[in-house]
Amino acid sequence: MKEVQSNDLRNIALVGHGQAGKTSLAAAMLFDTGMVNRLGKVEQGNTVTDFDEEEVERKISVQAALAYAMRDKVKINMIDTPGFANFIWEARLSLRAVETGLMVINALEGVEVQSEKLYDTMDELGKAMILVVNKMKKDLADFDASMESIAASWGKNAVAVQLPIGKGPEFTGVVDLLSLKAYQYEDNEKGVFKAVDIPADLADLAQSRREALIEKIAENSEALMEKYFEEGDLSAEELTEGLRRAILQRDIFPVLCCDALANIGVHQVLDFIEQYAPSPLDFGEVATKDGSVKPDPAAPLAAQVFKTISDPFTGKITIMRVFAGTFKSDSTIHNISKGVDERVGSIFMLQGKNPENVEKVFAGDIVAVAKLKETQTGDSVGVKGKSPVFPGYQFPISSISFAIEPKSRDDENKISNAMQRIQEEDPTVKSERDTQTKELVISGNGQMHVELVVNKLKRRYGVEVTMKPPKIPYLETIQGHADVNKKYKKQSGGRGQYGHVMIRMDPLPRGEDFVFEETIFGGSIPRNYVPAVEKGVLEARTKGVLAGYPVVDFKVDLYDGSYHEVDSSDMAFKIAASMAFKMAMKEAKPTLLEPIMKVEVFVPEEFMGDINGALSGRRGKIQGMESKGKNMVVKALVPMAEMLDFDPQLTSITGGRGSYFMEFSHYDPLPHQLQKKVIDEAVREGRVKEEEE
Repeated sequence: MKEVQSNDLRNIALVGHGQAGKTSLAAAMLFDTGMVNRLGKVEQGNTVTDFDEEEVERKISVQAALAYAMRDKVKINMIDTPGFANFIWEARLSLRAVETGLMVINALEGVEVQSEKLYDTMDELGKAMILVVNKMKKDLADFDASMESIAASWGKNAVAVQLPIGKGPEFTGVVDLLSLKAYQYEDNEKGVFKAVDIPADLADLAQSRREALIEKIAENSEALMEKYFEEGDLSAEELTEGLRRAILQRDIFPVLCCDALANIGVHQVLDFIEQYAPSPLDFGEVATKDGSVKPDPAAPLAAQVFKTISDPFTGKITIMRVFAGTFKSDSTIHNISKGVDERVGSIFMLQGKNPENVEKVFAGDIVAVAKLKETQTGDSVGVKGKSPVFPGYQFPISSISFAIEPKSRDDENKISNAMQRIQEEDPTVKSERDTQTKELVISGNGQMHVELVVNKLKRRYGVEVTMKPPKIPYLETIQGHADVNKKYKKQSGGRGQYGHVMIRMDPLPRGEDFVFEETIFGGSIPRNYVPAVEKGVLEARTKGVLAGYPVVDFKVDLYDGSYHEVDSSDMAFKIAASMAFKMAMKEAKPTLLEPIMKVEVFVPEEFMGDINGALSGRRGKIQGMESKGKNMVVKALVPMAEMLDFDPQLTSITGGRGSYFMEFSHYDPLPHQLQKKVIDEAVREGRVKEEEE
């Protein structure tokens, strides 16, 4: 593959709500540029970017996948991202690696919940946004209704740059409002088209829409505005440069239309990306932890890993965006985040799962490397002492947990290594052994997410497990003050054990976790034993006294005690502190905390009453309602325990027309009448002894 200069790169992430057709659009773009010799179809399981077994089986994207298309000297790097809530973090990370988000909108539905979330990410990162209204050939597809939905969500910055020719099954081409040219397609999925005159029934509309577009371009430049008022038009060059600048500055969100499955209008989408999407040089400096870095190929290498693929057959593949410098094969790079050197063999482009070797890439490109030992998602790499550190990634807090049980002794032996590989690939997956029940608990972003992990264990690593009901990650805290005096003394021949601590325990505001203070006067406990006391409290707080859950939001003050010249030790003081902690917990009015989720439900207006009732019936607190295009959005705070089976109820109420987004918000006290149920269950599971209730 030939070298591609920074100015000839276009990096895009295809983002949007699930089922908008992102993977189909990527497939059509690859076909139309000759990168593949057939038009891949999700239904047939043969697209380039949906290659995982789960994706082929479920017919949805569950991970971000890379591909690229060459058009003359311009290379379009595309990242096809998932649109379902469980996996939306992959889209958010992918947006960090590109200049442009290609927001794909379903022409039947308009703007949907995950599109809103991803817009917010682009807004936060300052990324350009190009919108493509897809599935234009479907029955009930409506470009004007989609434009209304887009305008309702993102305001007057969203402007059509095309018009569809025909509606629904009669969609046969597009009108380019900038050039006032029309392109008519043959209905054969081959992407064959010809330039034609604008249909007579669209001529007036095209002219008025073009005038609105020119006005929008002109209003973002004083010079263009003056010329437009004086002459009533702008030259092709002025329109091109004005639109490119407005897209880069997020003053305009251009809206195009196509049908990826029918391969109509995709060629014009590619033309638009090539001509108007910003290059890395256009986008300019990228923020680092201590400043910024320019996309200069001559600068020291500066890159960040945004995805890891871990496979038992191909091994570990690390994918990174090069922000500065030149990345060469057969070189050594420095992992700045971890302070270690890594040896690089071959570097390659990814076309889905297929690697294509390259000798070097320049600032702005996206590259994959195999078999790096220490480097993980989020790490910054470059030249030791010369390259910057990029801001780390914020991964979502797991929203649901399941206990899993290996089916055989052999499965149990293999599961640890398999989970390590899965977590390298997906940092949002958590696994830990419950110290009380001895169960292995896997946590993820939803039930489907955890089910995928279980399927990966079986398919990739030959580990079979069964899933048990989800566990709610309760916490414990205190509501009052305690002052305890605890002496640990043990004599069994020879040297004994002696530790004596006096501690005060007080609650902290929610979210402040834990504070340890030492206010000893007079040396009643030597300084060298104080860390052992803190360690004893830290270890004891992992299991509270009510139901065996971790304890948060409390302060411990070690204010007095005593020691023995011979028998005192770190271990004795650690044990004394642990015992004192448990005594103090019982005195300080312990209570259980439950996780509260921030929930946004998107539904047609006629279902508002039923949805409000459903959320209230789940102990939800309605926070507000607002209109979003065709839908209403209900915002609520709902306990996690009440949301585990919300999805089927939402489907039942709305006939499948509703969707929701959920993320962790905070912890609140569990109502007293529900605490006994949780405590009784903990006793049955052996998390606490009955006398510890």
